[in-house]
Amino acid sequence: MEYTRALAELIEEFNKFPSVGPKSAQRMAFALLRKSTEQVEHFAEIIKKAKRDIKYCRSCFNLSSEELCEICTNTLRSERLVCVIAEVKDLIAIEKTREYRGKYHVLGGLISPLDGISSADLNISALIDRLKMMDGEIELILAISPSTEGEATMLFLKKLLAPLNTESRSILITRLAYGLPLGSDLDYADELTIVKALEARVSI
Repeated sequence: MEYTRALAELIEEFNKFPSVGPKSAQRMAFALLRKSTEQVEHFAEIIKKAKRDIKYCRSCFNLSSEELCEICTNTLRSERLVCVIAEVKDLIAIEKTREYRGKYHVLGGLISPLDGISSADLNISALIDRLKMMDGEIELILAISPSTEGEATMLFLKKLLAPLNTESRSILITRLAYGLPLGSDLDYADELTIVKALEARVSI
C-alpha cells in the first residue's frame, strides 16, 4: 500500500529521528493526524519555541534558555570538580542520581575518525580555556562511555591536558569505574550504577 504523498513525507520525517524505525514513525504520524488542528498547531508552536529559545550554555555547552545554564550559575556547586561528558543526555543521567555536586563540560560527541569526527569538531578547546582560567587543585572526571570512541577520546584528553599542570594548578584526571557495562551508553545505566561508578572513579 502506498500512502498519500503528504502522509509519506510525514512518516519519512519522523523516521529521521534517532532510534525511530519505519513502524514507530508510522505510528507517530497517525497519532499526530488524530489530533485536532488546535493541538497540532500548539505542538508546532512548542517545537518552534524550543528551536528559537534553547541554546548552548557558553561555559559548559549544556542546553539552556539563558547564556549560562542553571548548573553553571549554581554557587553551591564546586567549580573545581568538572565532569566531562559526551552529550547532554549523559548530564541528565548523572543529575538523576542527585549525588554529583560539581560542574560539567559537554564535548558534543566523541572522536570518531570513521564518522569524520575529529577533536576539532568537539568542545575541547573551550575546556582547555576553562581550565587555564583556574588555579589550585582541580579534578576532571571523564564520565565517558567505555566504547572504542570513548577510550580514544579519553586518551587524547589525558595527553592534551598533561601540560596544563603547573606550580599554581594541579589537575587530577579520573574516569568512572568499570561498573558501567563495556560498550554501553551512559544514559542507559541506572542511577545506582552511575553513583557507584562515580564513587569508585580512578585516576588515569
